[in-house]
Amino acid sequence: MQEIIKKLPDSPGVYQYFDENGKLLYIGKAKSLRKRVKSYFRFNPFRPADNLSPRIYKMITEAKKLNYIVVESENDALILENSLIKQLKPKYNILLRDDKTYPYIYIDLDEAFPRPEITRKVIKGKNIKYFGPFSSGASAILKTIYEEIPLVQSKTCLKGKKACLYHQIGKCLAPCVGKITPKEYKKYIDEAIELILNKEKILNILYKKMKKFAENLQFEEAAKIRDRIKSIESAEIYSNVDLAKLEDLDIFVVESFRNKGIVIRIFVRAGKVVSSTHNIIKSQTQIDKDETYKRAILEFYNTETPFTSSKILVGEDFEERKEVADFLSEKFNKKISIITPTTKERKNLINLAKINANEIMKNQKEENILLEIKKLFNLQNIPYKIEVFDTSHMQGEATVGAMIVWEGKFKKDEYRHYHLEGKDEYSQMRELLTRRAKSFEKTSPPELWLIDGGPAQINIAKEIIDSTGANVDILGIAKEKIDAKAHRAKGGAKDKIYFHWRMENGEWEIKKMELSVNDKRLMFLQKLRDEAHRFAIEFHRKTKRKKDTEIELLKIKGIGKAKMTKLLNYFGSFENIKKAGLEELEKVLNKKDASTIYNFYNQN
Repeated sequence: MQEIIKKLPDSPGVYQYFDENGKLLYIGKAKSLRKRVKSYFRFNPFRPADNLSPRIYKMITEAKKLNYIVVESENDALILENSLIKQLKPKYNILLRDDKTYPYIYIDLDEAFPRPEITRKVIKGKNIKYFGPFSSGASAILKTIYEEIPLVQSKTCLKGKKACLYHQIGKCLAPCVGKITPKEYKKYIDEAIELILNKEKILNILYKKMKKFAENLQFEEAAKIRDRIKSIESAEIYSNVDLAKLEDLDIFVVESFRNKGIVIRIFVRAGKVVSSTHNIIKSQTQIDKDETYKRAILEFYNTETPFTSSKILVGEDFEERKEVADFLSEKFNKKISIITPTTKERKNLINLAKINANEIMKNQKEENILLEIKKLFNLQNIPYKIEVFDTSHMQGEATVGAMIVWEGKFKKDEYRHYHLEGKDEYSQMRELLTRRAKSFEKTSPPELWLIDGGPAQINIAKEIIDSTGANVDILGIAKEKIDAKAHRAKGGAKDKIYFHWRMENGEWEIKKMELSVNDKRLMFLQKLRDEAHRFAIEFHRKTKRKKDTEIELLKIKGIGKAKMTKLLNYFGSFENIKKAGLEELEKVLNKKDASTIYNFYNQN
């Protein structure tokens, strides 16, 4: 290989490194093959250069053979390099594993009665308006627009000679038979454009629809709307960042997490963040940001793109930035700049991308666990939203139930607690779950109920869910029992997971599974159960304290329920009664009673 390096031409080209078995290790491009390849080595003795990244250093130690291809220009080298990497997938190149072209919504404003449609390629026309790209949610947005605004529902409608069914049900204004003019129709297209640009409006519409379906106990329809909401939300980066300057920007940021990384792309149109996409990348060593930026930009613009911004904003400078910009300028026949942020607004956008990159990496780990849980327990749904239930009491006193909610994180504003009247753990759980199920019409059911309990409790849960018609999976988690008592000795408290399994004859049976204590799926479910237990215990203690104080107050001579109620109405809580001064107590009760209460609490 040393002899080949000495004879390399001072010309643009592509080079390939192979190992001793002829396996392709790496593909690169160069303005000068001689200078670029020599930069990988030190001579006398012949060995890898000291300034290489860990990944490239490891590659060079394995390289035993070098091939190269001479081309006419550096742009040609860039094109060939990109093509060969996608085809041959070398071991040490950054592979984004994403050949998707993302959809855009477009409207041809030259048509008399235009309609929004989806495209993944350039549409011929002088007055085409593009929105996007969308990583998901484009179809959901269009479906909602056509439900809400009486646009032409299908291109074939305009070819008809009489108004169709859509007109009869109020979904179209029948331009095919002259019932609306192009000028009048423009108002509805403007409304559609406003909805495309304002996802919050679309989401508000969908939340109202979902709530209405749930109130009418149409849970399947509510679930469809919920899925549409998730599709739209997953494509959206939530941000209040609006640029004062109404500019278009394509933003690329690379963040690395040891041997994993993420490329996040944010699209700004007319100064507003409209959508985002991302790729997760893996490497055998530390992520090479220089190459990742180059590969991410080249691969994204490799296919025909309906709209390309003239400015690409990157999180940091990278090698060959100018060469990539020149290549894109030539490809799209317009000046394209790749720039780093200098203004506060642009720095905010880069920071926004980094925040979202961290959030995506965190959510991806949890989503993988959710997919594994679905597969392991043969659930009907991926459990994006989970409600967890637990009860708490002390020798039958101050019995309470608790529900906590997890949806990507603990949603504490949706936590609920209940005072229960059941005398045993089964009737208490039935009461708790029944009360939650009755509120499905106000708050849509989740994908999964996780119950702190075993077979009896999950059978109760299934009976209640079946009675509502909701589509909710059920899991139980419980400590193993020895002599009918939960075995909680240190080191021996093993959790079992209980779930329903449909047999070949269509009947359901309950299965039990014990996972390793280090199993991430078990640890995730335990985390949820423990949070529900904490919340239940906390509410139980509060209830017990209140009850104990009430009993304590009633023990005071001359104080009955009527006087206690007067005190509570005035002071608001037992704690405030305890802390009250004599003069304050005299405002509610006579001097004798006030003095008795004051002395009772302050006698020490």
